[in-house]
Amino acid sequence: MALRFQELSQEFSLQFNKKHFPEKPETLYGAASYMLEDGGKRIRPVLCLLGNEMFGAIRPDTWKIADALELFHNFTLIHDDIMDKAPLRRGRATVHAKYNESTALLAGDVMLLRSYEYLSQTDPKYSRELIGLLNKTGTEVCEGQQLDMDFEKKEWVTLEEYLYMIELKTAVLLAACLQMGALVGGASLQDQEHIHAFGKNLGLAFQVQDDWLDSFGNPHTFGKQKGGDILSNKKTFLLVHALENAAVPTKKSIRDLLVTNPPDKVETMIRIFRETGVDQAAQQAKKNYMDQAYDHLNQISAPAIRKVQLKELADYLLERDI
Repeated sequence: MALRFQELSQEFSLQFNKKHFPEKPETLYGAASYMLEDGGKRIRPVLCLLGNEMFGAIRPDTWKIADALELFHNFTLIHDDIMDKAPLRRGRATVHAKYNESTALLAGDVMLLRSYEYLSQTDPKYSRELIGLLNKTGTEVCEGQQLDMDFEKKEWVTLEEYLYMIELKTAVLLAACLQMGALVGGASLQDQEHIHAFGKNLGLAFQVQDDWLDSFGNPHTFGKQKGGDILSNKKTFLLVHALENAAVPTKKSIRDLLVTNPPDKVETMIRIFRETGVDQAAQQAKKNYMDQAYDHLNQISAPAIRKVQLKELADYLLERDI
C-alpha cells in the first residue's frame, strides 16, 4: 500500500474513532454507529487530506471536512444497500438487515446531516463553498444511483450512457474529496479544477478496473465472488462494450445467457469477453483515463515531490488484487 496513504488512513481512523452522535434514541444512533465500526480503507477522507497536503501542511479544518466526507460516503452506502437489498457489507450484516429499513433510512439521514454540521464548523471564508460543492456532488451521486437502477430495467445501454453513470455514481465524489482538501489548502481555482479532473478520471479508471476484476481478478485477493456481476446481469463496462461491439451472433449468445442463466454462465460469458477482446478494451480504457488523470496532475502548480503521493495512491488503487 502507498506509504503516505497508509499513514494518513491510520491517523484519520484514530481521530474519527470518536462519538459522532448522541446516546438516544439508541435504536437510531446505535444503527448509525454500527455502520461506522468497520470503516474500510477510508479512501475518500484520505484523498481530502492528500489534496490539502499538496499545497502545504494539513490544516485543522481539513480533518473536519474528512469527517464529513466519511459520514457522507457511509450515508450513501446505507441507502444503496437498502435499494440493492444487500444482506452483507464488509462481511457483516447491513444496517437494514440488522435493524430494519426504516431505521436504516433514518441512520443514513442523520449521517448526512452530521456531515453538513462538520462542514459548517469550518472557517467561514470557505465553509459556504465547501457546502456548495458537497451539494453539487451529492446531487450527482443521487443521479448516478438512479441511472444505475434505471439501467437494470433497460435491455440496451450504450457505453456512453454507462460511462456517464459511473462518472456520477463513483468518480465525482473522489474528485470532490480532492478538491475540498485543495480548496482549504489555498489552491487557485485553476489548480482546483485540475485536481478535480484528476480525481474524476481516477474514479472512472477505478470503476472500469473494478468491472474487469469481477471477471478476471483473483477472487481470493479481490474479496468478491468471481463473476458476481455476470450472475446478477449487472451492466458493467465489459457487458455493455460486448453488446455494443460484438458481431450479431455473439450478441445473441450474450442475450441468451442473460435470460437462461445456465450453470456455466460465468465461464461462458468470460470466454466471450476474451474472444471479443472486451478484457483488453477495459484495460485500455483504464489506461486512457489514467493518462488523462496524470496530465491534469502534472498541470497543478505544486512542487513535483508533493504530487508523488497522489500518483503512488493511484498506482496502488489500480494495480490492486489483479
